[in-house]
Amino acid sequence: MTVTASDTPAVAHFRFFALEVLRTRRLGHSFLRVTFGGESLTDFRSGGFDQSLSLFLPPSGVEHTELPSTDEDTWFAAWRGMPDEERPVMRSYTVREQRRDEAGAVEVDIDFVLHGDSSPASHWAGRASAGRRILAIGPAVAENKSVRFQAPADADAVWMYADETAVPAAAAILERLPAGLRVRAWFEVPHEDDRLQLDTPADADITWIVREGDDRERSGRVLDALRSAGAPAAEAPYVWLAGEAGTVRAVRRHFVQERSVDRRSVRFTGYWRLGASEEQLLAEAYAGQAPSEDPASEL
Repeated sequence: MTVTASDTPAVAHFRFFALEVLRTRRLGHSFLRVTFGGESLTDFRSGGFDQSLSLFLPPSGVEHTELPSTDEDTWFAAWRGMPDEERPVMRSYTVREQRRDEAGAVEVDIDFVLHGDSSPASHWAGRASAGRRILAIGPAVAENKSVRFQAPADADAVWMYADETAVPAAAAILERLPAGLRVRAWFEVPHEDDRLQLDTPADADITWIVREGDDRERSGRVLDALRSAGAPAAEAPYVWLAGEAGTVRAVRRHFVQERSVDRRSVRFTGYWRLGASEEQLLAEAYAGQAPSEDPASEL
């Protein structure tokens, strides 16, 4: 997930947490669930839905994450000032689930997308084992600005699009929707066995868009699927879109221009951008150059 300027920690809302890997579980060809524990998670307060947090992953060959400062006022400058080869990689992810075990200890699940060693996060997750420790900036209060899914009470339908980077967030959202709410969702994944079993009390119709063997341009493939499938009639739909930034923009344009959805009812987030590294996106975000996610912004 892309860290945006809005993800920087606010007083009392976010703090550092020490996370220890408890176990891992493969969910599909591309998905790996890592379950974390740790005493500091007693104060962790996920707001649910698409709650995000920032992970600090150690460099290759280093067992645990270490930072020169976790102080609210000095950590960022201290982290940025570390030598490149020693600086932990910061990545934003979604809290898939927070719960207490039988002994009352807090556990947090985070689902990673594996694609070999082509990214630091995939490299780390593919080698995660019990006992490894990392640091994270996460929510200390449930009502925090890193929960982007904010469907209004009068929404009579939810329409969703997510690629594999956003499927964990979409799954967490689906689990929390009210019974009977009509949901139409399109989830894009790399492989056939990435089609996960998703539970929801909502009345959900989910289409899986599998890229395997499909050489069409990314946004074209998704738009073809959207146009070939109808969405339930709704007076006040709420639309949530997340994934590759260019595709998300194209899908947003589809809903606003072709389905006449009020742009103020569309929540969209570019988790990554084709052709850009996470470090480039971070630099843009902290320089104030990241694209706006304001629902009222122009297409």
